Amino acid sequence: MGRVTLLSFGCPKNQVDSENLLKKLRKEGFSLSSNVEESDIILINTCGFIEAAKKESIDGILNLAREGKNNKDKKLIVFGCLAGRYPGELKKEIPEIDALWGVGGEDEIVEYCRKQVPSPGPECIDEKFHDNPYAYLKIADGCDRSCSYCVIPGIRGKFRSREPERIFNEAEELIKSGIKELILVAQDSASYGKETGGYNLGRLVRDIASISGDFRVRLLYLHPFSIDDRLLETIGAEVKVCNYIDMPLQHSEEKILRLMGRGGKREYFEKLISRIRDIIPEVSIRTTFIAGFPQETDRDFNELVRFIRKVKFERLGVFTYSREEGTPAYKIKGQISGRTKKERYNKIMEVQASISLENNRRLTGRTFRALIDDVDEQVTIARLDSQAPDIDGVVMLEGGGMKKGDFVNLKITDIYDYDLKGIVID
Repeated sequence: MGRVTLLSFGCPKNQVDSENLLKKLRKEGFSLSSNVEESDIILINTCGFIEAAKKESIDGILNLAREGKNNKDKKLIVFGCLAGRYPGELKKEIPEIDALWGVGGEDEIVEYCRKQVPSPGPECIDEKFHDNPYAYLKIADGCDRSCSYCVIPGIRGKFRSREPERIFNEAEELIKSGIKELILVAQDSASYGKETGGYNLGRLVRDIASISGDFRVRLLYLHPFSIDDRLLETIGAEVKVCNYIDMPLQHSEEKILRLMGRGGKREYFEKLISRIRDIIPEVSIRTTFIAGFPQETDRDFNELVRFIRKVKFERLGVFTYSREEGTPAYKIKGQISGRTKKERYNKIMEVQASISLENNRRLTGRTFRALIDDVDEQVTIARLDSQAPDIDGVVMLEGGGMKKGDFVNLKITDIYDYDLKGIVID
């Protein structure tokens, strides 16, 4: 039987692409292996969003090239955002790469793999691709926004909603396979269905929530200008949908938002956040900001910090600005030094740690329903509705008898800046 090793870098949308490719390879009889030495084909899904992600992808390619190419019969395939953005450079700098594809080349990759291993085996139906009780479900691809710092539209193209029937069928399959949390993702999730003006994100969420089974639904990447009251009311009303709004704002100041190509201003965001909290009780709002964007003055940054302190986001992430070739922001005068960007990053994280600790104090002694993500001999890891995997904190539980994928009722007993401790209750 043919074996493949796949390493996926970048965002959840990349993870979805990788899982879809693995499904297609499985139908052709390939199996997934974590052992590079025993694999016939090495696949690497790359990210090209910011400099740190590019470096991680390149390091991954180099490491697997060293590990896997001792056997010249192995094939090294690189695909995804970075491969689509710099195909010539990658092939020149890393000649061990046998084949390159950008985004959306899954069928061609499968055909290439079949030619390298002509008879990999019968259809592999028992391979387990989901080690976690949650799974990402891509509802759209591409982006029509014109953010001056972002390369995604150039890599993934215009915004394209996926067909509702396909999404619904995939959701049913994932739930039947044992998945307990479906995480809907796209570059601009709240714009789902905008091409037709009929079947929108709210309707999609209601249809998915109507599937029988004990599971929950989470939405990621909602652009603030695409959020309306009807969507918020749907999130608040559907029992299976997490009261969780992931809404990247990137900055609070009108001047910087204009340079970013995003538009908007602080007053609009404050009103939107107030409306979200009015419509959805117990909501957790997550956002991200960029520190050190070109022409961000000390005053601009201090106003951003003041905004963060005022709003008190339940969840917050921050990136230092990454100057990316081919973007309008690359040419903006007034680039900020790396040292200043790092200082501003640290300041926001310091402020948010204090806010998060304050928010967590209000949870002490309260009871919640949580999903068990992982179990080992020492500690069990669970997540509340307010905690998305990989980016938010977790709840650490003591005691045995729990299984990955179980829903449990727990009581919060102790807190940290971002994580919580709890005990399971009947």
